[in-house]
Amino acid sequence: MSTSTLSSSTALQDRFGRAIRYLRLSVTDRCDLRCNYCLPKGFDDYEEPKNWLNFDEMTRLVGIFAKAGVSRVRLTGGEPLLRRNLPELAARLAALPGVEDLSLSTNATQLGKHAVALKAAGVKRINVSLDSLDKGCINTITGRDSFDAIMAGIMAGKAAGFAPIKLNMVAMRGVNEHEIQRMVAFCLENGFILRLIEAMPMGDTGRNAQYMDLNPIREQLVSQFDLIPEVAELGGGPARYWQTQDGSGRVGFITPISQHFCATCNRVRLSVDGTLYMCLGQEEKFEFAPLLRGGATDEEILAALQHAIELKPEKHEFKEQPGKIIRFMSQTGG
Repeated sequence: MSTSTLSSSTALQDRFGRAIRYLRLSVTDRCDLRCNYCLPKGFDDYEEPKNWLNFDEMTRLVGIFAKAGVSRVRLTGGEPLLRRNLPELAARLAALPGVEDLSLSTNATQLGKHAVALKAAGVKRINVSLDSLDKGCINTITGRDSFDAIMAGIMAGKAAGFAPIKLNMVAMRGVNEHEIQRMVAFCLENGFILRLIEAMPMGDTGRNAQYMDLNPIREQLVSQFDLIPEVAELGGGPARYWQTQDGSGRVGFITPISQHFCATCNRVRLSVDGTLYMCLGQEEKFEFAPLLRGGATDEEILAALQHAIELKPEKHEFKEQPGKIIRFMSQTGG
């Protein structure tokens, strides 16, 4: 049954009155880097490709999400650009009625090869993981000689016309905290938006990251760069933004530990095998692959989606139970 036969419905709403409008869609759990807060060295417990959702299944399911009021879709991984023919999927998703904003999270190592095709396919914005501007530090964090490829990818994205480009920096005590001011200056100079992120205790690697409370950092940056609170919402995600006095530059802060944003959480995550995770810091999930491959109608899948959203918990418990989540970020979908 075509998704077009579904009647339009109001936005998905969980038990706590939060409208779910944002889907993070993982197209692979594989990555070409081994960031030391994300994947351990030697990790190879990846999902079997036979269990991956194919492009038809992803398009059908995202179409049902869109009919239910989800308007923002972000392609994630792992590293999404490792999924073959990703621009083809992007074009199909961008054309779906109701999808107003299609974006991509990437480590940028492959972006130089795909930036133009992704922009033409309908991807509007990109977020790039960049934890340092020091080549040695980046190569240590990522476990690869990756710095040059990442920087080339970022500049290829800029040349292709992606705007805004957000650079995500996980702030880690004793690792890259001394580079935060330099990173802000680099982003302001190049027209990028920096987003500083507190490390989350996802799996052993996340728990071993050198967590930093970003609130004191924000106070320092506000003073140093004369920043003021940003009123406009940028991208529908969890960051709280501050801007320069003339509005030309912005810095975002994502603080899941020190100042969580659960009360306004509007997103869910779909892993590459069709498992929908309702929260990064909880175990509630729902598997859609059996429905997609078992002959379920779109109406039945929509009903299952509405049930799944009701499982969404009120909040994570990263502070209360930091050892609770044993899966890695790449397994959930970034």
